[in-house]
Amino acid sequence: MHLLTRVCVTIFLLGLLVCLGMGPTAAEEPALPPGLSDSGDTQESSSEPSLPSGLSGSDQGSDPELPKGLATGSKQKSKDEAEPEQSKGVWAERFRFPLYGFFETRLGPRLHSDPVQSEDITVGEARLQLETEKYWPSIKTQLDATTDLVADGVTEEGSLDVRRLRLTWTPLPSVDIRAGRQVLSWGTGDQLFINDLFPKDWQSFLIGRDIEYLKAPGNVVRLGWFNDLLNLNLVYTPRFDPDRYISGERLSYYNPQLGRIAGAENELNVQEPDDWFEDDEWAARIYRTVGSFTVAAYGYTGYWKSPGGTDPVSGKSLFPELNVVGASLQGPIGPGIANIEAGYYDSEEDRDGTDPFIKNSELRFLIGYEQELAHELTGSVQYYLEHMQDYDEYRQALPRGMRPRDEDRQLLTLRLTKLLLNQDLRLSLFVFYSPTDQDAYLRPRASYELTDSWTVEAGGNIFRGEHEQTFFGQFEDNSNVYAAVRYSFTAW
Repeated sequence: MHLLTRVCVTIFLLGLLVCLGMGPTAAEEPALPPGLSDSGDTQESSSEPSLPSGLSGSDQGSDPELPKGLATGSKQKSKDEAEPEQSKGVWAERFRFPLYGFFETRLGPRLHSDPVQSEDITVGEARLQLETEKYWPSIKTQLDATTDLVADGVTEEGSLDVRRLRLTWTPLPSVDIRAGRQVLSWGTGDQLFINDLFPKDWQSFLIGRDIEYLKAPGNVVRLGWFNDLLNLNLVYTPRFDPDRYISGERLSYYNPQLGRIAGAENELNVQEPDDWFEDDEWAARIYRTVGSFTVAAYGYTGYWKSPGGTDPVSGKSLFPELNVVGASLQGPIGPGIANIEAGYYDSEEDRDGTDPFIKNSELRFLIGYEQELAHELTGSVQYYLEHMQDYDEYRQALPRGMRPRDEDRQLLTLRLTKLLLNQDLRLSLFVFYSPTDQDAYLRPRASYELTDSWTVEAGGNIFRGEHEQTFFGQFEDNSNVYAAVRYSFTAW
């Protein structure tokens, strides 16, 4: 049997068995960990405690127990004999894990024929996501795990994507430590990122997967310290976690070395920093609330998250060293919410801007505003700027025949979201438009909740550009539409 067929059948049967085995509890919400229920009650059961022997209703009419040593037959049960049964129940509860998740199928064909890609679809997959968590109050520790099993019809492979596998320890009410695989998110931008230097999955974002997959997981240790003066997050990544960048495997892209659009036959050849505890990353955020506004400062030291340079000898794409400092402000202004964010990208390996094969340092800036426009209709706009430092030096060092980048790249975004049919139907449109690159990217989407468990979705990723060298223009042949069906469940 074909490999993809076997993988698809296996995941489908596994999802079907989980869905069939859940019974009428499919739409129920998962139980909170002990000690975290809304009522604040730490009891696992709502039943009243049992009365001492001889006082319960079930004991009425029975003879009182004889003193130890005078009982006959098997009526007398010693304390030592009863403890193992109680202990068994305690241990069973300690290691009882809830299980919930979803089963989804998703298909997205291309709108245009792409001469450098053999597949006519950008996404075609069956996905089973399973989640669980467990809290142990005695050691103030929680385990969270989320795993995706995927049968991919484009690559004809099956994969296991562990999105969360982390332990959270709270030694003090003001301190928590999270270690393991997890998804992190900072900053104030809507699908635009300045000080959020955690890995992104740009391939999932552009081919039609759910928006949650824009954020890729990383293996990190995160320290959180919270108090009335300020809050601190410190994140350590022991080995560099790059973006899941566009490599040509599934989406075509502009290759400056070839001077044309490239695809599966010319996948990006990269050299990633991958030594544990040497090629590491540090990120920090300090934030607090001032009145109605949230103020934050950020710092990062590591590498460009997507390829930011090229070795002219080997032709390999590189991840040069990068340092970032930035700040943000977000809060209510008038009838809506405003945000502003800025960051300075210090390209450590080309601080004077004279190496045309390494990205120059940049100043990045973002300002946005969101408000309700009408009943259950919201809108938001953003302005984003990338300003290259040492631009004159960059132009002078550029080899003859190589197309120069613009000193400034500007980007405007618009989001509209409308809720209908008791909020079961959600219609949205997100538009990126660059007046400097003269290209655009449209993301229409509609989702409808048929029941608490079933959701259907349809949307598209539409690219337009005057030049194939611009960011969105290079993806024009990757324009696609997609549809998905998802079944959410609670197994136990």
